[in-house]
Amino acid sequence: MRKRRDNYKDAPQNKLQTPNFPKSDSDKRSFLFCLAFRMLNSMLVQSYFNPDEHWQGPEVAHRIAFGYGHLTWEWKQGIRSYLHPFLFVPLYKFLALIHLDTPWFMMRAPRLLQSVFSAVGDLYLYKLSAVLFGHSVAKWAIFSQLSNWFMFYCFSRTLSNSLETVLTLVSLYYWPCMRTYVVKSSYASRKWGLFVAALACAIRPTSAVTWMYVGFLELFNAHDRLKFVFLEVAPIGTLVLGLTCLLDRFMYGTWVLVPLNFLKFNFLSSGGDYYGTHKWHWYFTQGFTVMIFSHLPFCIAGIVYSKQWKFSGLLAWVLGFYSILGHKEFRFVLPVLPIALMFSGYSLAVIEDPSAGSLEYKGKGFSKKKNKCPPKMTVAILFLLATNIPMALYMSLVHQRGPEDVMNHLAREAFQGNMKSILFLTPCHATPYYSMLHQNVPMKFLDCTPSSEEKGVLDESDRFMMDPASFMSKYAQNWSLPSHIVLFDSEEQKLRSFLISFDYREEKRFFNAHFKVDRDLQASIVVYVKKDSTI
Repeated sequence: MRKRRDNYKDAPQNKLQTPNFPKSDSDKRSFLFCLAFRMLNSMLVQSYFNPDEHWQGPEVAHRIAFGYGHLTWEWKQGIRSYLHPFLFVPLYKFLALIHLDTPWFMMRAPRLLQSVFSAVGDLYLYKLSAVLFGHSVAKWAIFSQLSNWFMFYCFSRTLSNSLETVLTLVSLYYWPCMRTYVVKSSYASRKWGLFVAALACAIRPTSAVTWMYVGFLELFNAHDRLKFVFLEVAPIGTLVLGLTCLLDRFMYGTWVLVPLNFLKFNFLSSGGDYYGTHKWHWYFTQGFTVMIFSHLPFCIAGIVYSKQWKFSGLLAWVLGFYSILGHKEFRFVLPVLPIALMFSGYSLAVIEDPSAGSLEYKGKGFSKKKNKCPPKMTVAILFLLATNIPMALYMSLVHQRGPEDVMNHLAREAFQGNMKSILFLTPCHATPYYSMLHQNVPMKFLDCTPSSEEKGVLDESDRFMMDPASFMSKYAQNWSLPSHIVLFDSEEQKLRSFLISFDYREEKRFFNAHFKVDRDLQASIVVYVKKDSTI
């Protein structure tokens, strides 16, 4: 009888056995713990990080669910897919159905939903670490993930990058080429990995950077290359792209190929540079270093001693690729942060038990012998907790919380009928919008749509920030007086006399930040109300 040919080159037939990774009961317990943690995490995130968290997800979903909401210029140029915002539409519909679409729930519910997705990502990091290194490393990988300040700060936010990170972890678990031993039913596993990777690319086309690396690695290792390309990649990719295009066709009202438009704007025309650029080394010297923070030495040690070069190669590839682009943001490399934290978990497991990194240890699972926690392990845990917990709580509860607080206040005022209209004299998209206000009152903010004619043209928001007094003297010639005006204290100081001259008084002031980020210090955000605007 002919022996079945293995699908992968140089597969270690007898050297490695499948690790004794956790069974379903352990998975359920891990998921429930992670779910409880992430839900609490989402409740503690009360600060403003990036406009896309609100304007590219919940705001679009609010418009679909309730018929009003703002679409930014990206939606008018077809460089965003409706797939991600659509996830929040059933949530909004359900809240309205049971009459819980109040300011508090409208503010918290989207992040609570994201916390469920985030818990799935945590579970799959645990499962991936378990099949690569065994139970002990998986345990410490989850500890690293949950204790890292940036994952706490960002993972439960409604950014498409957060969902992309979840899908990346799920997909990596199913790719045979990313494991170190023979995979049973590798065809089915690979198809699942491909499908989830395609979903990640549909939500964020830049996710293709990750899957280029994994795909070429699979192509290099597999014997069935033609089958992989023509019977798996092509049909699965076409299916997901086709379904996404149908959804976008229905929502846009015309055929739109979002990945192509996204590629043209962000890569071929360097449109992202409009929002600022950084030096090529920024991710290595500042961005990713700040994200991983005090886990960095443990990550480096884990990379060196684990010898899992496929994953360390993926980490280097993604950071290197994004370093080529001029416009850089922390969130762009969020999908590979859990991989770095998995290596941190490997180091912690080896500190706890030096045999945790051996091949024999992987096959056995974890030792039944219960030793006292080594002093070095105690020091490492205390060091990581002492450095990450204060940072996580400060960034989530204190730094830049003003925009969320002011919108929560305005939502309550609108809910009680104490509002006619709002003007935001802030940098554009500096606060949430209708998705949090949840009342169809007229609102206006300063526009910052990139100029399609020539580069270097200042938008409305930039002109205001350069000279608020001069800008408002011209703006006031054609404005309809709003009942409420929102602005940061840095601009309020220059416009106070102007506002008083139009019978505005300060109604409420909210703390925002102790230090400046990319502009002058915006220590507080202020609400001015017209004296005769009471309804």
